[in-house]
Amino acid sequence: MGIVINHKVKNSGFTLLELLVVLVILGLLVGYVAPKYFAQLGKSEVKTARAQINSLEKALDQYRLDVGHYPTTDQGLAALNTRPANEPRWAGPYLSKAVPNDPWGRPYIYKCPGEHGELDLSSLGKDGQAGGEDDNIDIVNW
Repeated sequence: MGIVINHKVKNSGFTLLELLVVLVILGLLVGYVAPKYFAQLGKSEVKTARAQINSLEKALDQYRLDVGHYPTTDQGLAALNTRPANEPRWAGPYLSKAVPNDPWGRPYIYKCPGEHGELDLSSLGKDGQAGGEDDNIDIVNW
């Protein structure tokens, strides 16, 4: 007579309930982390715009030292890379690359004489409208 041993076969794997619990946990993590990540992304665009305005201001100051005045509103920021007509003391280009657009793809607003100082340099932020808060805040040099 032989001995019969009863072996129970155990399936290895996850049950549907275990998978659902993992998916719920992942959903909660994404719901918590994603808004914080995207908020930081908006802040970095504002910081980039502030840094670019600061850089453009320094280039405009160098232009003024060479020429004796800032470019007019009509000449605009293009005067930093291209000699304006009737500017014999221009010693540019004052930027190593073309004048950048703001982080949202729009040109910076330049006025000389400015309403808030000798020159006004600004970006209307993410929404492209005057005023705003957070990502939509206007970034200005005054």
